Amino acid sequence: MDLHTVTGFRRARERADLALAPGERILAGGTWLFSEPQPGVTGLVDLTTMGWEPLSDLPDGGLSVAATCPIADLAAYGERTGTPLFAECAHALLASWKIWHTATVGGNVCRAYAAAGMVALAATLDGLAVVWTPDGEEYRVPVASLVTGNGTTALRPGEVLRAVELPGAALRARTAFRRIALAELGRSGAVLTGRVDTAPDGGAATFVITAATEAPTVLRYPAVPDADRLRADVDAVDGWYTDPLGSADWRHGVSAVLLEQIREELS
Repeated sequence: MDLHTVTGFRRARERADLALAPGERILAGGTWLFSEPQPGVTGLVDLTTMGWEPLSDLPDGGLSVAATCPIADLAAYGERTGTPLFAECAHALLASWKIWHTATVGGNVCRAYAAAGMVALAATLDGLAVVWTPDGEEYRVPVASLVTGNGTTALRPGEVLRAVELPGAALRARTAFRRIALAELGRSGAVLTGRVDTAPDGGAATFVITAATEAPTVLRYPAVPDADRLRADVDAVDGWYTDPLGSADWRHGVSAVLLEQIREELS
């Protein structure tokens, strides 16, 4: 879509270039930005020209994913390293080849839709958002906490997502994935994921609900819980919502069923 209100465009080369003037917006892949009218936007600042390495290793065996990393690159990395959750969460977006190679991990996280596949991935793997602040500092916050609702985040004006860090212990864990939608080629109505840490990282279990709740729901246990405990915790969850792609009751019900499948698989 043409953004007819845009009269300025800048390529960011250094951190100072990310200071936004009134009406400017950060541009990464642009797959959402150009999908609908943006009447308040008068300028774009291209983040992809910062030259960030898409994927880099962390000292603990983890992975730093630049905000500008294309989703396709992350899915391919998962296939090379035998980390199936990467591609599974990417496929949950149900995007075309073009979108996969244009949309960025950071853009998907910052747009923060309930059905954001990269939010599901990061929340399951204890991803930390590295956020640059306007005063030149940075801080880290769990991606599961950064996303506050369906399309809302805790990012403050002028803050920029620099990267998502995935710790080594989470990458070494066993994972499981389920997804359901009302239509075969429809947007995800519920995405359920699970993780069990392996030796020497312990046997802690994590279960995550996205797409079915407005913000990520993370359930943590010292070990894989029994079926009754997991079901009780799912029933106590708030945030189920209704939209044209599914009712709150349906999302609640299918999430309970699919999380039980994940629990059995990880057991």
